[in-house]
Amino acid sequence: MGSQKNHVPTPTTEAGRAGLAAILADPGRAVVAVDFDGTLADIVPDPEQARSHADVLPALAALAPKVASVVVITGRPAAVAVAHGGFAGVPGLEHLVVLGHYGAERWEAGSGEVVAPPPHPGLAAVRAELPALLDGPATLLGTWVEEKGQAVAVHTRRAADPQAAFELLREPLNRLADRHGLIVEPGRQVLELRPPGVDKGVALTAYAAEVGAGSLLYAGDDLGDIAAFAAVEKLRSGGPGAVPGLLVCSGGAEVPELASRADLIVPGPAQVAALLAAVAASV
Repeated sequence: MGSQKNHVPTPTTEAGRAGLAAILADPGRAVVAVDFDGTLADIVPDPEQARSHADVLPALAALAPKVASVVVITGRPAAVAVAHGGFAGVPGLEHLVVLGHYGAERWEAGSGEVVAPPPHPGLAAVRAELPALLDGPATLLGTWVEEKGQAVAVHTRRAADPQAAFELLREPLNRLADRHGLIVEPGRQVLELRPPGVDKGVALTAYAAEVGAGSLLYAGDDLGDIAAFAAVEKLRSGGPGAVPGLLVCSGGAEVPELASRADLIVPGPAQVAALLAAVAASV
């Protein structure tokens, strides 16, 4: 290990300290999994303007050759995450994997191609009904719809009272999703309608098994990351075959439900990048 080991923050939990120790002791078997928005990229009013923090790509490129795998797991379409993240063609990231739409899509740096299933049939019906549903009370003025291919997201961040609009939409969007065989995934001032059966926990568990992970680091910032946190908690408490893991929450004050389960809380993407760079320098 490198001399900068002490620069890696100390997790606040015993399980987190064991996870970090396993990663540093045997990095060649470690899988580093990270969310995109809010974790690698700052949250911005317009998701189309989100980009990786300036320190992220150097940190990932330094770390990736030293670990078993680096994988980005995001609710965004894989191709969008790749473009906004700037992940293609980066030296050191030749084996990067991006799992988009909570794992329904997969992009690999080696091929540069996205593998994806056909869209859920209920999405077309939802798209047709959303305009009438959103053309309602003044509280909803400023809400807008993001088309994500395998999902549809309704954002309230631009409303006069984003949280009031969010709460007003919860029940009608849940009813709409239920009618068409979809589910609603809540996030920070966004409600996403998507197919059931895929989430970040399912995606992370399958990927860890695929690559034979000996340890895991997962970093996320929002409600959609709770499933991945739960997956790591399950993997690291599995007895003799347990996989040690470290759970990192980016921007903990925003989503206390996630922060309460984290082993390590950092303020945002800049500090996530610093953590990854410190791990890279320590192995």
